[in-house]
Amino acid sequence: MAEDINQLLKVRREKLQNLQEAGKDPFKITKCDVTHHSMEIKNNYDELEGKTVTIAGRMMFKRVMGKASFCNTRDLEGDIQAYVARDNIGEDSYKDFKKYDVGDLLCITGEVFKTKTGEISIHASNVTLLSKSLQILPEKFHGLTDTDVRYRQRYVDLIMNAEVKDTFIKRSRIISTIRKYLDGEGFMEVETPMLVANAGGAAARPFETHFNALDEDFKLRISLELYLKRLIVGGMEKVYEIGRVFRNEGLDTRHNPEFTLMELYQAYTDYHGMMDLTENLYRYVAQEVLGTTKITYNGIEMDLGKPFERLTMVDAVKKYADVDFNEISTLEEAQAIAKEKGIEYEPHHKKGDILNLFFEEFVEEHLIQPTFIMDHPIEISPLTKKKPDNPDYVERFEFFMNGWEMANAYSELNDPIDQRERFKAQEELLALGDEEANTTDEDFLNALEIGMPPTGGIGFGIDRMCMLLTDSAAIRDVLLFPTMKSIDK
Repeated sequence: MAEDINQLLKVRREKLQNLQEAGKDPFKITKCDVTHHSMEIKNNYDELEGKTVTIAGRMMFKRVMGKASFCNTRDLEGDIQAYVARDNIGEDSYKDFKKYDVGDLLCITGEVFKTKTGEISIHASNVTLLSKSLQILPEKFHGLTDTDVRYRQRYVDLIMNAEVKDTFIKRSRIISTIRKYLDGEGFMEVETPMLVANAGGAAARPFETHFNALDEDFKLRISLELYLKRLIVGGMEKVYEIGRVFRNEGLDTRHNPEFTLMELYQAYTDYHGMMDLTENLYRYVAQEVLGTTKITYNGIEMDLGKPFERLTMVDAVKKYADVDFNEISTLEEAQAIAKEKGIEYEPHHKKGDILNLFFEEFVEEHLIQPTFIMDHPIEISPLTKKKPDNPDYVERFEFFMNGWEMANAYSELNDPIDQRERFKAQEELLALGDEEANTTDEDFLNALEIGMPPTGGIGFGIDRMCMLLTDSAAIRDVLLFPTMKSIDK
């Protein structure tokens, strides 16, 4: 089998060499003046019948029948058939065409017509080879099904699997629709550094690198938060950024070490304002991209058209674990109920940490329909405002769908003295071996001392949003080039 393939590859190179020796090198062709795409022609046949069009794309099928042949060409929108006859394109051109291979890129000019079987096609008057494919595409009927190869060779995956291309077209539309919505709400898109001296704003282990020109160590950002808040201090009242962040963590169906995060911050509002924005944004994006607010993921329908449920974390744990943390006043009581329920905790965990462990164990899997979980314990929220009536908890929510955390939002902490104490607590955790703890960011504290208004902020996982809206099983299915282990390891 390998010998057969090697022979076929050799033949393709020989064909290229023959073309080059005949002065017909396809790689010297610089352009094709495309006038239409496949679906555009099919959708507007009545208007285009008998008119001359030019398309370009990859030949996916060819059937030679003496003096006339058929081929299918695939472009961005889909496939369209061309009828290629010797008497129309000329004897020499037809002789060349018969030697073209599936996978070659063609420019075809001709009149739009219907075949006897009713298929909308192009009656070619000119066929130009734009690029010679020197590799062999996967076999037509079995396609490209090996997921490892699909992720490593996404370019082949996009050629062979129309639904994959559709997923990434939808992803692009999702992101552009988010921008459209936020721009319409008066937000300004900004860009902040990826290389930072202090990677803060989230609980995650950063990637580290060395900047030779300054002879200093830098980190890749794990969050967008601290720089966007600096802009709020500077008087930019509504800002957002959609960008890559990097976390030195494991790979699974919902995690990739580099992923797309959107964070936005709005002055003079709180986490309730962020809930309203989240609900409206998700509803708008689904309607614009999918044409409906009802989405189906893995066979489960989720309705973005209904008001999203809002539960405090304490009430959610009470509902699903039958444990009321309002009645637990000490760390010892929390540890005792954790042992009783089989919840494992670390020596440094406080009451709020244990509440969060209960939430993760008993609650998350039940949050299928859109749900806001509010009022987290202060121990797990170092950048969030305390609730005025209950300082053990903060004005924070996480947005859940399908049992997944989709967004995380705060009434942002703008008290520099309180923030310094929170950073100090994080430094103590770091000293105890918590590699995900934050370190003190003195410049950020200086910005808070200049004065930051009351602010609502939120972070959205764009990749998970795309997974849900495209019914994709894994995060790698919505990342064009996911992180992969090297083949030689």
